[in-house]
Amino acid sequence: MTELQFYDALRQGLWVAVVISLPILSVALVTGLVVGLFQALTSIQEMTLTFVPKLLAIVIAFWMSMAFMTTMLTGFFTDMIIPLMTGS
Repeated sequence: MTELQFYDALRQGLWVAVVISLPILSVALVTGLVVGLFQALTSIQEMTLTFVPKLLAIVIAFWMSMAFMTTMLTGFFTDMIIPLMTGS
């Protein structure tokens, strides 16, 4: 494996990680903003009010995007990592 192949695989792996994490992180961000706005408007400062909705939203987003994540990871390993390991 050459240095160019190594850096290309690293770049592609980082890009796959970013794309895979975007649905969950964006749902967490939006949920946190909505709950924070709700807390600011109602002056409710309950700790579980921020934790439980965000956790539920993340679990639902993860469940809905599992097929996409699996497809992306399988494609990355099939197209990039396995050919590098076998030398073909």
